[in-house]
Amino acid sequence: MKKIIRRILSVIPGLLLQILWTFLLIDRLSPYAAAFGYVLTFLAFIYVLYIISSRNESTYKTLWLLVILGLPIIGAVLYLLFGNKKSARPLMRKLKRSEEELQNLLPDKKSAVETIKSDNTRIGQTFSFISEKTGFPVFSCENAEYYPVGEKLWKQLLIDLETAKKSIYAEYFIIEDGVMWGSIMEILERKVKEGVDVRVIYDDLGSVSTFSKSNAKELISKGIKCVPFNPLVFIKGTVNYRDHRKMFIIDNETVFSGGINLADEYINEKKLFGHWKDIGFRLTGEPVSSYTKMFSEFWNAFSKEQLVPTLPEYNKKEHSENGYVLSYYDSPLYKEAASNNLYIEILSQATEYVWFYTPYLMLGDSLSEAMMRAAERGVDVRIIMPGIPDKKFIYRMSRSYYPELLKSGVKIYEYTPGFVHAKACISDDKLCTVGTVNLDYRSLFLHFENNALFYNSPILNDLKDDYIKTQSLCRECKQDEKFSPLKWFINGILHIFAPLC
Repeated sequence: MKKIIRRILSVIPGLLLQILWTFLLIDRLSPYAAAFGYVLTFLAFIYVLYIISSRNESTYKTLWLLVILGLPIIGAVLYLLFGNKKSARPLMRKLKRSEEELQNLLPDKKSAVETIKSDNTRIGQTFSFISEKTGFPVFSCENAEYYPVGEKLWKQLLIDLETAKKSIYAEYFIIEDGVMWGSIMEILERKVKEGVDVRVIYDDLGSVSTFSKSNAKELISKGIKCVPFNPLVFIKGTVNYRDHRKMFIIDNETVFSGGINLADEYINEKKLFGHWKDIGFRLTGEPVSSYTKMFSEFWNAFSKEQLVPTLPEYNKKEHSENGYVLSYYDSPLYKEAASNNLYIEILSQATEYVWFYTPYLMLGDSLSEAMMRAAERGVDVRIIMPGIPDKKFIYRMSRSYYPELLKSGVKIYEYTPGFVHAKACISDDKLCTVGTVNLDYRSLFLHFENNALFYNSPILNDLKDDYIKTQSLCRECKQDEKFSPLKWFINGILHIFAPLC
């Protein structure tokens, strides 16, 4: 709580300056108030035309159309500041410059895509599509280990950190002092003294109550390089764009990722909402280079000290009995939402089943329609959700999506022992994803996320077995037989404002 209060106090001067500047501008323009109002009204009309013709999700369009049409002048200003990606140009320029500097870091692996196409044309097209959109290649999957709970990933992470010889890179949405972070820090401090290059990126807003600038300075004093992502100083158009990615990269040869943040509830050392169900994975070999590039891009965008990674000589394989993996990061600055499109792709080509893990369920119309169409044509579509919520309002908003999905045949289960924070998808014993992507608007359209798409990899079997075991601990949600006009009305209102949550 103290960290939040300090952060609020640190942001207040910047906010007051913004308010003062606004009032001074209004005062200067007051003689021209009528003309200024006409200009903003005209801009509001232009924005309405722009929103209607854009490729954004219809729920997002609806929200902004209501705001602008209801309050033309205020709505136009709000859209100019927060509603369009042009407000994020400074952030975009930083990341674009960083990306261009590292564009030759990864190899061209089109041969892997062609191999997948020769085995399954439709799935190969999906891999090619996501690879082209995100700029990340497909690799042979040398070794992928699945962890059904955070405790198991944490124990293996500590073992692997002890083996680090050259570098350790960590990037997380939430870092909080406790058993988990304390055990990691004990190793990181020793590794820095051994000459290992240790770097940490944390999201400035995601860790607002748990990890502050003073914590970052403490790390730096111990020789650990540390930078915040998109620091919150002024209230600006990029405040919504957060770094929700999670990765620990060791010597550019091993990576841990998934839904698990660096805080004690993720390993059930702290009980907040019953048993915390989360998942993750460990990759080794050449596929790790994608994560090295992801981390380096963000590091170079926000740090004065640039990182030019040297990749090891991997045991490169063009063909693998362990299948293939495409690891990528999704960005709100892309013209199209990669993960949202990926899940639509998976649902559209599935013939047997598509199963999801997600802690939150606030879908855009395109993904919701894809789920319902798949279920209606006979595909077994399932979603596992939390039984005990971490945020009650968000839980109620998520449940507002249940009726329409259940009516179409989608099965929804709630995990009775506690909270599900896992993010995954598995389909037809051929494809699966594990990463940081929730099935909500913020994760699919506003956050930076990382995801791994596997094809014909043994990790599919581990994920499927875990899903079945988890489902046995869930209650199945049933469709209400009696129609409630009041509930229908409330659900509709919640859907409109879902893009804000």
